Amino acid sequence: MSPEPPDTAAPEPETATRRPRPRTRPLAGMRSLWRMKSYLRPYSTRLAVIWAASFLGTGIGIVIPLVGREVVDGPVARGDDSGLLPLALLALALGAVEALLILVRRWLLADAVIGLETRIRDDLYRHLQRLPMAFHGAWQSGQLLSRATTDLSTIRRFLGFGMLFLVLITVQILTVTVLLLQMYWPLGLLVAASAVPVVVTSLRFERRYIDVSRRVQDQQGDLATVVEESAAGIRTIKAFGRGRHVYGAFDAGAGEVYRTAMEKVRLSARFFTFLEVIPNVTLAAVLLLGALAVGSGALSLGTLVAFTTLMLQLVWPISALGFILAMAQEAMTAADRVMEVLDVEPAIVGGARTVARPSGHLRFEGVEFRFPGAAEPVLRDVWLEVRPGETVAVVGATGSGKTTLTALVPRLHDVTAGRVTIDGHDVRDLSLPALRSMVATAFEEPTLFSMSVRENLTLGRPDATEEEVEAALRVAQAEFVHRLPWGLETRIGEQGMSLSGGQRQRLALARAVLSRPRVLVLDDTLSALDVETEALVEEALRHVLRDTTGIVVAHRASTVLLADRVALLSGGTIAHVGRHQELMAGVPEYRALLSADLEEERGGRAGLDDDFDDDVDAEGALR
Repeated sequence: MSPEPPDTAAPEPETATRRPRPRTRPLAGMRSLWRMKSYLRPYSTRLAVIWAASFLGTGIGIVIPLVGREVVDGPVARGDDSGLLPLALLALALGAVEALLILVRRWLLADAVIGLETRIRDDLYRHLQRLPMAFHGAWQSGQLLSRATTDLSTIRRFLGFGMLFLVLITVQILTVTVLLLQMYWPLGLLVAASAVPVVVTSLRFERRYIDVSRRVQDQQGDLATVVEESAAGIRTIKAFGRGRHVYGAFDAGAGEVYRTAMEKVRLSARFFTFLEVIPNVTLAAVLLLGALAVGSGALSLGTLVAFTTLMLQLVWPISALGFILAMAQEAMTAADRVMEVLDVEPAIVGGARTVARPSGHLRFEGVEFRFPGAAEPVLRDVWLEVRPGETVAVVGATGSGKTTLTALVPRLHDVTAGRVTIDGHDVRDLSLPALRSMVATAFEEPTLFSMSVRENLTLGRPDATEEEVEAALRVAQAEFVHRLPWGLETRIGEQGMSLSGGQRQRLALARAVLSRPRVLVLDDTLSALDVETEALVEEALRHVLRDTTGIVVAHRASTVLLADRVALLSGGTIAHVGRHQELMAGVPEYRALLSADLEEERGGRAGLDDDFDDDVDAEGALR
């Protein structure tokens, strides 16, 4: 269930660079928390029973001291043993019912609050999948992780426990105070007066605690980012011997969290100590003045016992009030942080159109792309046509926008002018599932997940047969997987770090080929392969590309030969399109790019590791 529409515009996302955190205002945090009430609706019947049981239990707890007053002032004062038993049984029955109601409340509450947290987490994760690459590039992964874990747990604890007890405690304090005033108004007035410093201190505590809570939560998100990046980049850290440096960054972040958390603890300790002192001082005054009143005959002994018992019932609620208020502040800041993500509207939304029998006719028509806030576009007035079954290589200098161009096809980014079409349909009019079932991309920096080789391969096509998986592995020259300890069922490490760069690229290529796309985008996918393996992969790819529209980003001269035509990207636009031989003969810029690459290839061949060595290294690492 989606949250209610935002009342105000969403704040800017936190970027990877350090900048001041947005301060959570109490009203804004309360509004964010209130908007999550929609997640409670599926449990409305259960919650009604929980609240009814809670209020009834609280009422019984207040009635029991009144029964005690009747016992003391009645049978005990008169020495009437026969009248003592019914009242004792009544008190026992009330206690048993109260215990049963507590059991019912806790039993029903557990499933509701865990279900609540699960539903919010599902919606948050689903929303993150809908958000474009620009969003994920701007937000720290640790900040998103802390919102999906720590913050949601905080919200769950308050909505499932804190909110209920906040209302119960408030009702209990007001009800007991009224009863105390009715029993003996001078002592009741004393108890009511003791609430004034509690209220004033609570308001001051709220303003300070909400600020420090937000700082702790944000700093924990920053620290999670450091841990996540260190784990993902452990190979680079070890290779450069920068373990101490990375540890220093982590230690600094951990120290910052520690100092802010201790500030939070000191603030809470002062507040909770004050809440403990006020009821105890009040209780001592009640006992003293009550004893004097009993001695003077102004108050009965039973009433004093009942008064004292009811007064003791306020000690825990007043002490717990501080804890509940602290929990409420943390929940409000957590809700505000979660809503910062949920309020971001996806910039890339699919249309409703599908293509029944796509042929893969790809066209870039006057395409422009500009990153948000950039002064100049990366691409401008790009015109390019790739016919079904044709392969076009995109060549250009580093930073010319080749990867950005290919990212426009599956709508990882959207054009800012012009359009990209497949079979004459603007890709923005196609549904995202339909578009991304037609287009498959293999990236230069492949992403592999911490799952089995088979699961990584079939990510885009779970229904692939064993024969199709083997065919894709042959095309990508990735049969090395059969030499791994458990073959296709071998679990590879996070990001595939237990494999070499060339092996990761080959698995990513096999995954793209296996999805049987109508448009296959290869973003310099063969850059990490040695010359011999690259030649074998290219030969196999030629057979695949005969039936597929291909667009290949090429940095190496050998990759260009896969293509039927070559497009030279220069100055943000397609400067020349033609066959490789034509461009080599007639375009000096193209000839210079390819000549430099050929020299690098010749100089580097002698130092390239044999691909078999890579396979053996990976096999040993996974063992």
